[in-house]
Amino acid sequence: MIAAGTMRRIEAFLEAQAAEMNAARNTQLAYARDLKDFAGWLDRRDLDLIAATREDIEAYMVHCDAQGLVVATRARRLSAIRQLYRFAFDEGWRPDNPAIQIRGPGRARRLPRTLSLAEVEKLIDAARITGRTRAERLRNTCLLELIYATGMRVSELVTLPLAAARGDPGMLLVKGKGGRERLVPLSAPARAALAAWLSLREDMGVQGPGARYLFPSHGKAGHLTRNWFHGLTKTLAASAGVAPDKVTPHNLRHAFATHLLAGGADLISIQAMLGHADVATTEIYTHVLDGALHDLVLTRHPLAGSD
Repeated sequence: MIAAGTMRRIEAFLEAQAAEMNAARNTQLAYARDLKDFAGWLDRRDLDLIAATREDIEAYMVHCDAQGLVVATRARRLSAIRQLYRFAFDEGWRPDNPAIQIRGPGRARRLPRTLSLAEVEKLIDAARITGRTRAERLRNTCLLELIYATGMRVSELVTLPLAAARGDPGMLLVKGKGGRERLVPLSAPARAALAAWLSLREDMGVQGPGARYLFPSHGKAGHLTRNWFHGLTKTLAASAGVAPDKVTPHNLRHAFATHLLAGGADLISIQAMLGHADVATTEIYTHVLDGALHDLVLTRHPLAGSD
């Protein structure tokens, strides 16, 4: 049982992250789980969260490794711990940050898995015939067309407000990580799918929490969930004859970026549409393509020749 005082300190840190850093809700939830696990580990060893030493934190990271946690999870846990102790130092709870010099686990730079254009087309065709009612089929088609046309994160897609889509927009205003907003253009097929869904949705008379969302649900949140959409992609993959392990919401986002790059789009434009804070994150897509396409991007980019 974690001490009440420890929980109050963790909650104070999380509240500060939300207020000052404008941390995304998914990040806050992950940090809360990570810090509660760390605090529980310390408690079982009669160690105090605020008095913990560098050696204690390193022992916890060894424990995480022994549990078989993947590198990304261990790196995130250490990041949460570092930020907690930086906050503790700033608040005067302790005179130092015991985690500041601890090196995190090395993270391999993996190439994103993507889908071919033919596979994406099969998925969209499957969406058109998947669903018990016409409304479900139009909704599923709109979801697939939008995520492929814009490269939105699944959390951004399922929480789109209805107001953002009214009036046959040529672009959508998307609220991304940390509350950052960006405009993403819509392709003609995406606009058509959106218009068809909107026309029917307006006749549905949605009430309650779901009324403000483009894709409402009867759940507590009022909108479709990430898990629901993940399940839909697996259903569509099976129907389309595409390997289910290749089809995830994130791989559809990768397909958007990779196909744009293959068509000659520059990295800065793709970065803006994906909502990446750093173009270095976007650069990984150049490695998905062959050398000729990589050279195309480097030579056509307006800043390609600058230092």
